[in-house]
Amino acid sequence: MLKRKDDVPVARILAFLERHWKPILIAIWLITCAWWAYTRWSNILTFALGDTDDNMRMMQVRALLHGQDWFDLRQYRLNPPFGANIHWSRLVDLPIAGIILLARPFVGGADAERIAAAIAPMIPYSVLLFGVALTARRLIDPRAFFLPALTLIVAGLSNSMFMPERLDHHGWQLAFLAVSVAGLADPKRARGGVTLGITTALSLAIGLEMIIYLAVMGAAVALFWVADPRQQRRAIAYAVSLGGGVAFCFLVFASYANRAAVCDALSPVWLSDLLLASALLSLLALLTPADWRIRLAMALAAGAVVAAFHALAWPYCLGRPENVSAETYSLWLSHVREARPVYRHTWQVATLILALPVTATFGWLLLAWHNRKDGDLFRRTIAAWAPALVATLLLFWQVRTGPAAQMLAAVGAVSIIWVLAPIFERTRSSIVQVLGLVSIALIGFGAVVPLGLDYFAPGRKLTPREIQVERANRLCNFIGSYHPIALQPKGVVFTFIDLAPRLITVTHHDSIMGPYHRNGEQIVDAMKAFRGSADQARQIFAKYRADYLLTCPNASTTTIFTSEAPNGFYAQLQKGQVPGWLTPVPLPANSPFRMWKIVR
Repeated sequence: MLKRKDDVPVARILAFLERHWKPILIAIWLITCAWWAYTRWSNILTFALGDTDDNMRMMQVRALLHGQDWFDLRQYRLNPPFGANIHWSRLVDLPIAGIILLARPFVGGADAERIAAAIAPMIPYSVLLFGVALTARRLIDPRAFFLPALTLIVAGLSNSMFMPERLDHHGWQLAFLAVSVAGLADPKRARGGVTLGITTALSLAIGLEMIIYLAVMGAAVALFWVADPRQQRRAIAYAVSLGGGVAFCFLVFASYANRAAVCDALSPVWLSDLLLASALLSLLALLTPADWRIRLAMALAAGAVVAAFHALAWPYCLGRPENVSAETYSLWLSHVREARPVYRHTWQVATLILALPVTATFGWLLLAWHNRKDGDLFRRTIAAWAPALVATLLLFWQVRTGPAAQMLAAVGAVSIIWVLAPIFERTRSSIVQVLGLVSIALIGFGAVVPLGLDYFAPGRKLTPREIQVERANRLCNFIGSYHPIALQPKGVVFTFIDLAPRLITVTHHDSIMGPYHRNGEQIVDAMKAFRGSADQARQIFAKYRADYLLTCPNASTTTIFTSEAPNGFYAQLQKGQVPGWLTPVPLPANSPFRMWKIVR
């Protein structure tokens, strides 16, 4: 791109960019973080942890700093005194806890948490930027490193995982995924193998959300070895670092609960699978027969052995890793919006989600064609494209794959710009050059669809009911709304599943359950309490020795209760049919909540 001799200024600019690519990336990261902090300043000040997992992550960090056992991840502010079983690991807690410890002597505990909630989510974004930049340098051109960073501007779902207050673990998983792809694209075989092995282990230590993409990349390493015996070093480096990495992460980060044979975290189940796979790949790479057909047969046999071992040793882990009961799925998990396929959302939302991944699909094809003459580069391009393609296809299963799909699309999208731009440079018409380059940039960034939707198809006008629901969701997360509730004597509060993590984070009250699948009994009881009769609700409240009942009228959850159980307990409360064993707790007239004291 841009190689004409008479285009000296552009050549000098590109040469400068290539020489100073690391400081430039750091500058892009700092500018992005500053912009996010500016636009989210009110959220930072009001400690607006918007997601249930963000609140729960802060509670896990607090528990750690207050002396809870490193390996005990139960949240004892839920379902006291037994606690709620949380399947996470401490790895993501570390930077949050570190920032709090550094800031607390200077600003106090509350402000230290605000600072940590603002800064910690943006740290992994620097790792992600370097990951996609390295992939672009290795597959497109060393001077193309900055283009994926610009592409990510329109990757709304990906960016949402790194905004201030987004303490959930998905940002780190996306960052490690980006570096994993860079390792797969690395022409230095041993370094690339070690990179992929370590980042795979770290990602799995956090959670299993990326396991499909990581498995695809592991298979790509094996296929590298099948296609080219010189890839022996990559395969051995990957196998050894993966096996050692997952063993280390299991020993250091696996909670007491995750040391059981569970399916939804790095446990003996996945540890044994990965150690077996690592050992087999190491053995195959050490042998490395000369005939590629023998190598392929050996690789397929090894894969069959690992699959058979998993199926025979852990047959209950062949389905969904959450392993929830049919009742839990029916009453709760089936209603989770991010668990729905992309085609079950509005066409505007679906288009915004798909724009960048679909654009990138054409870009990856174009890049593969462009790199076809170099066998090693071509194979690395196809391997880097594979997880991106899988993530795009998985959108038709669940939209929760959207952040990964958009992030993995960045390099593919900018390939369109780099490969096609020279075509427009060769014309003598300046107007054609400018229009062509701008068009390619818009397409390459996947921005043409978001811009087109904003101009030609702005979002539909919300109905009065939708406005009401949106307002209730916002106010019932606002920290100020909880002040009158925090003034009540401490007790166990029975509330909606999605409200409990926020409640225990900003008040001294305890609650019963959050949206965490290992606590299926509590989740089912909560759904039954609000859907069933008043007598059933009272029995469930007594089971958990609840002192208060807290509701947020018109919140999203209530639409499920009123539509599926129009004569249920919650619907009765909405109609003012309050049983005598509930005593109203006075709240300000503008409070979004309704609260009652439960008479036992």
